[in-house]
Amino acid sequence: MARRRRPRGGAPLAARTHRLHPVAMPELPEVETTRRGLAPHLVERRVAGVVLRRPDLRWPIPPEVVDCLPGQRIVDVRRRAKYLLLDTRAGSALLHLGMSGSLRVLPASVPAGPHDHVDLVLPAGRVLRFNDPRRFGCLLWQPAGQVHPLLRALGPEPLSEDFDGDYLHARSRGRSAPVKAFLMDQRVVVGVGNIYTAEALFAAGVSPLRAAGRVSRERYGRLADAIKGILRHAIARGGTTLRDFLSPDGAPGYFEQELSAYGRGGQPCTHCARPLKQAWLAQRATVWCGHCQR
Repeated sequence: MARRRRPRGGAPLAARTHRLHPVAMPELPEVETTRRGLAPHLVERRVAGVVLRRPDLRWPIPPEVVDCLPGQRIVDVRRRAKYLLLDTRAGSALLHLGMSGSLRVLPASVPAGPHDHVDLVLPAGRVLRFNDPRRFGCLLWQPAGQVHPLLRALGPEPLSEDFDGDYLHARSRGRSAPVKAFLMDQRVVVGVGNIYTAEALFAAGVSPLRAAGRVSRERYGRLADAIKGILRHAIARGGTTLRDFLSPDGAPGYFEQELSAYGRGGQPCTHCARPLKQAWLAQRATVWCGHCQR
């Protein structure tokens, strides 16, 4: 029988700030890669128990995770923005990988390490293990028929039909913030973080410093197409290899070797060979070509 410890603490805080860490956070392709890797091992499996080795991650783990999840069958594994949802009839376990989290399906006999904070006990002697060295991830609960507060104000998915150049153009009118910061606003579009925003702006030839309200409808069309194309390609390639990110099977992603802008400050532009510029924008390292991106 799995150990089931009831965590202490109340509901998660509505917002909480943390000092920026230089390690990049898994973005939409990494989370989608994780979802696709986990789904065949979880869908239609019943959760036999929950093992909590600590009561909190970024926020306290609510008691509903222990009280409601055991005995439930997982009917779907979904992604919303950078969150994963394990859906059951009673509700959904809501997970975020934070900056360094990973989810693996392992034999229950594998000893837990110091950063293995949660196990969901599955049939046939398996567990879904949540490892998070920095504890910036989360495990929360969304009751059936409700939308968790963290998900209510999110914008459209970038790979959906609701997201295109016309949408970006309409949302950006009157915005003086840099277009890169605009695209990374989760209320505008979800899941397009620092890496893929930099790559999409490079591919579309748009400077990250340009005011969002001064980008034309035509250029937003190119930018939306670039975001969709780059995200689809990154998903197909397994995401981006970050220092801490591994896919559920333990293999790194392979998109990193194809990056044109992110992390290449000072290196030659792949189009014009001029050195790429680098600066801090909206608390993120930003790389672009001053010649090709206007």
